[in-house]
Amino acid sequence: MTITEIETPVPAGRPAPNSERSWTDLARLVGLDLEADVGANDAAGTISSDAFTRLRDAGITSALVPTEFGGGGATYAEMGAILRELAFHDPSTAVALSMHSHLVAFQVWRHRHGMDAEAVFRKVVDGPAVLVSTGASDWMSSNGTAVRVDGGYRVSARKPNSSGCEVGNVLATSIRWDDAPDGPQVLHCSIPLAADGVSIDFTWDTLGLRATGSHTVVLDNVFVPDAAVSLMRPADVWHPVWNAILGAALPLIMSAYLGIADAAVDIAVGRAVGRTEPHVHQLLGEMLDAHTIASDVVAAMLESADDLRFDNTDQHGSRTLCRKTVAVEAVIDTVRLAIETTGGAGYARSSDLERLFRDVHGAMFHPLPRAKQTQFTGRVAAGLSPIA
Repeated sequence: MTITEIETPVPAGRPAPNSERSWTDLARLVGLDLEADVGANDAAGTISSDAFTRLRDAGITSALVPTEFGGGGATYAEMGAILRELAFHDPSTAVALSMHSHLVAFQVWRHRHGMDAEAVFRKVVDGPAVLVSTGASDWMSSNGTAVRVDGGYRVSARKPNSSGCEVGNVLATSIRWDDAPDGPQVLHCSIPLAADGVSIDFTWDTLGLRATGSHTVVLDNVFVPDAAVSLMRPADVWHPVWNAILGAALPLIMSAYLGIADAAVDIAVGRAVGRTEPHVHQLLGEMLDAHTIASDVVAAMLESADDLRFDNTDQHGSRTLCRKTVAVEAVIDTVRLAIETTGGAGYARSSDLERLFRDVHGAMFHPLPRAKQTQFTGRVAAGLSPIA
């Protein structure tokens, strides 16, 4: 496929049709430009707004949107490659972008299953909007309160770990409605981050991925019109929508973490050139074993998504989660072994490996963490609902 040359000014979100630069090439160019500020942003715990301006202008935030809606028409695998390449240069920006990208991917999945996703596509392309997810903190039960009013709802909640909220435009969230006529419900809805009653509590202060801007979004009596509610489901019970969300989200998220592992391998191999100690070669081999597992498992995740045409089944959700757990262990092992290969120099804060080691551990906390994943998978194998 073809996309805009990064040096050529074009309307944001609308790649030029006659360029021959690949999406991965474009991600590399953007990433190279961002590299100089990565250390400072990590030290300050500050998301790069300039990075997201660049991503918008390059058409990367709208890459997954089908061309008939003005987007870049990238395949799902190409989006994974974008995130992997970007994370090689700037992990925090790539992981934050994966949160936006998986929301777009879910809409592409809906579109390919005959559902109307045009309104979201237009926001992403014409805004151009960055979408902010609260899914990790919401899950089945969600939180907050909703009160029914004329034409919609008044909602209040705190939504922690909302990656990219400082640079985003639209919050994709859910709110618990305990007083619903048919019992507790969860409203899935979109809320402009500029809406009255929306604010940010700057709570993100973590070991790694410190520049993702994953602060807490506070909703204080915010009006949500009926038209902004995309789904209402019973609270506290499994709903099939999660299979579609997990299937669209996790391969992209893990593509970003694979890019972090790629960067660690690159550093470790570069520092091992010319060394003759047998233990260094042993560690290099172990590191490359782990990296191969990570690469192969993430590739399988992307392939099984069938370019966002996968079936919405518990079995697909379970398989995706299994692969996520294996990939998480493999990317962490890769970076750990990269540090062991390089010796004490890799443990110093002056080394990029130290930051990569902190960043890669963020993979553990995306849904579902290992213990919850194994319960989920075991229940599906036993013919039960995935969640008790």
